[in-house]
Amino acid sequence: MNVLFNILSVIFSLFSLTMIIPFLGILFDMNKLVTEKPVLELSTKSLFENFNYLISKIIIDEGQMAALGYVSLLVIIFFFLKNLFRYFAMFFLAPVRMGVVRDIRNDIYRKILILPLSYFNEQRKGDVMSRFSNDVMEIEWSVMSSLEMLFREPINIVIFLATLVFISPTLTMFALVLLPVTGIIIVQIGKSLRRTSSKGQKKMGEILSILEETISGLRIIKAFSAIDIADQKFRENNSQLMKIMIRLFRKRDLASPLSEFLSTIVLVIILYFGGRMVLSNDIGLDPTFFIYYMVVFSQLIVPAKNFTDAFYNIQKGIAAAIRVNHILEADELILEKPDAVSKKSFSSDIQYKNVGFAYNGTDYVLSAIDLVIKTGKSVALVGPSGGGKSTFVDLLPRFYDTTEGSILIDGMDIKDCKIDDLRSLMGIVTQETILFNDTIYNNIAFGLKNVKHEDVVQAARIANAHDFIMQMPDNYETNIGDRGLKLSGGQRQRLSIARAVLRNPPILILDEATSALDTESERLVQEALENVMKSRTSIIIAHRLSTIQNVDEIIVIEKGKIVEKGTHSALVERNGLYKRLIDLQSFH
Repeated sequence: MNVLFNILSVIFSLFSLTMIIPFLGILFDMNKLVTEKPVLELSTKSLFENFNYLISKIIIDEGQMAALGYVSLLVIIFFFLKNLFRYFAMFFLAPVRMGVVRDIRNDIYRKILILPLSYFNEQRKGDVMSRFSNDVMEIEWSVMSSLEMLFREPINIVIFLATLVFISPTLTMFALVLLPVTGIIIVQIGKSLRRTSSKGQKKMGEILSILEETISGLRIIKAFSAIDIADQKFRENNSQLMKIMIRLFRKRDLASPLSEFLSTIVLVIILYFGGRMVLSNDIGLDPTFFIYYMVVFSQLIVPAKNFTDAFYNIQKGIAAAIRVNHILEADELILEKPDAVSKKSFSSDIQYKNVGFAYNGTDYVLSAIDLVIKTGKSVALVGPSGGGKSTFVDLLPRFYDTTEGSILIDGMDIKDCKIDDLRSLMGIVTQETILFNDTIYNNIAFGLKNVKHEDVVQAARIANAHDFIMQMPDNYETNIGDRGLKLSGGQRQRLSIARAVLRNPPILILDEATSALDTESERLVQEALENVMKSRTSIIIAHRLSTIQNVDEIIVIEKGKIVEKGTHSALVERNGLYKRLIDLQSFH
């Protein structure tokens, strides 16, 4: 529809121009009146002669004033139709323009959801946010806003050129020799614009990263009196961005005057050589036709200029599109097999078979891990910081995939399971409490559908959260703010425990689940967790060793390897690393 209405718009634009030149020649020179009807042929001369005959007939029959009125009305009608069709062309393009932007945003967000955690370990969050916001907006303004010109102007140029060839093939061929020269100059500047735009988008990503880190770490910045240092760092990056953007805008702003100047040079050269041909009768071109030729050629400059502007904008947008594509084309390292099997229950055991893992493929965080965790048993992972405990549990829900070996659930390799089914078997409470800017109710019921209110309340009671929730302004409907910052650390942790309890999973993963609780809350939650763990397989990461003395088995991990395992009493008797850790905590 856009192409159709653009074609109609250009045709009526040509008609409106066609009405003027021949009409003026006859209207003000009565000797040129055509009284005999010419033969209609497909040629410029024949079309103009027939057009002149119609105007002449009106002048002879009704007079010059009537003819002027008719033609004026016709010109108004043609211009009205031209602009009406132009509007319809843009009307039908609008859903395409905005639909593409919507799809890009949807694709990026979906990609962010399914990319592995390792991708975000390597990328700055601010840069990812910049690509989602600024770069997509740049695509919208630079590329999509140019779509209308990209669809319309080539049609204008083709139809105008066809008309010029129809009037004078010789003169048009001469013009076509000059146009590529201007095109080469414009393309070279466009490439430079793309490079500068790419630098600008990258620098904006760095600035957003600084802003995100500042907001997250504002407490530390203030505590260490680093306000001036942080401010200076931001100002330096912002000044660098300003310099890049100045270069960018200067190059972009060069597009319009340069293209207009080059087009004017071509127009003057055509005017000069065409005039000489007309005066010397070399090509047999009537002066009236030559004037009309120059009017049509001058109209060619506008779409050519617009097309150049669109080209420059697209070069700027391509730099943003490349950055967006870095996310869209990033490898999904955690892939679900096409023939993945549904896994809805857990009945036997979890096996780690010679498991090794390295984030970059070379430096191993875990190596030669062999372990069997029976259903219903509770296992605690202890050891020095950086030993690989969190990585050990992150492999189970496939946040990362093993570099070596395999992990089995009920004898089935977890890579053969459907990812959603696998993760639905687990309730996870992380060391860093992750909550969302939503109500308490929605945070506890996160990821579940059609949850009963009484189930949410029961989960909150088990996590020792119900009492403080009932003291909130809107109870369970209270909004807890960004990352739950309206709550204390202990309250946030208890909500995350309630969220895990509500899922009623057969496997419970607790990564320092009680680390943020005060002594009283820790005791109450510890009792609740012990009740919950009775019927579940539990994997607990603990630094506070007093909280895991009653588990079925304690696994001591050091430098990525299992160095000891057994019950609390057995490991104390061994007088190894676990005993030293116990003694250190007792000393403190």
